[in-house]
Amino acid sequence: MKIFVASAFSKNNSGGNKAGVCFTNENLNEKQKKGISSELGYAETAFLSVSSIKDVDFKIEYFTPAEEVPLCGHATIAAFTVMKNHNLLKKENYRIETQSGILDIRIKNHTIFMEQNKPQFFEYIAPTIFDNCYDMKVVSDQLPIQIVSTGLRDIMLPVMNLATLNKMNPNFEEIKRISKEYDTVGIHAFVIDDDRIVCRNFAPLYDVPEESATGTSNCALACYLHKNEIIKQDNYIFEQGYSLHEPSEITVQLELVKNQINKVVVGGNGYVVEEKAKQWFFNSESSIKSPILTIPDRSPLDEIRRVTYNNN
Repeated sequence: MKIFVASAFSKNNSGGNKAGVCFTNENLNEKQKKGISSELGYAETAFLSVSSIKDVDFKIEYFTPAEEVPLCGHATIAAFTVMKNHNLLKKENYRIETQSGILDIRIKNHTIFMEQNKPQFFEYIAPTIFDNCYDMKVVSDQLPIQIVSTGLRDIMLPVMNLATLNKMNPNFEEIKRISKEYDTVGIHAFVIDDDRIVCRNFAPLYDVPEESATGTSNCALACYLHKNEIIKQDNYIFEQGYSLHEPSEITVQLELVKNQINKVVVGGNGYVVEEKAKQWFFNSESSIKSPILTIPDRSPLDEIRRVTYNNN
């Protein structure tokens, strides 16, 4: 097993959203994966192995400290950033197996692009539902509030202005309650400020109070903006992470056929933060014991290298 930390959706090679990346050829159970994610301390950790499905390169599972989630954009970008850093990527196009389906990955120059599912648009929600979510009035009455998914259900919440977005303090228990009630991952708050779109993302139901960059949520936001005819274009750039001092930049591209969204792709840059030591011991209270984390003689990166070279 090899464990790294990488940052995805970085801006000028800094900031971004850090994720754990675990390359494993061991049969870890769900409790162990949650334990590794918890010990790393990031919102999500990607567990990457070679896929057993024909014509699919990798299988990626995504765990928060509390739950497995079907898809995570920034953890996927982080995983491919590590492989790129280790010269394991020998072609431009890859396919990954996730709980959300088989998705395409494209490497172009230094940017990693990840296909998302086609958007699903769900119900609109009344603004009064969010009265107790923040310590001030935040919701804009000019735009609708809607649940949208390109892999994960999120609430698109328009905020009055940039100053309000920056200042608002979340009530995490109330956001948890609403997330449960509407079966969503969390709230994706955003503001349109001249030619900028700036966001904050809250998912405390999954032990993620706030994230500095979210690929799936911003894909949903791009689709929301296009579908509701707020900003209709095929390329969007979203900014996020300022409140966490981790400025991030997320690119979303829409492929349109007869003005309908046919394909959604999220892209960003990244960098490797650190590689964990070959023997990485958890604290005594962890559910994972150190022998599980001793790297075997044959590293899972060797298997990934074999697959990427043979499929080139």
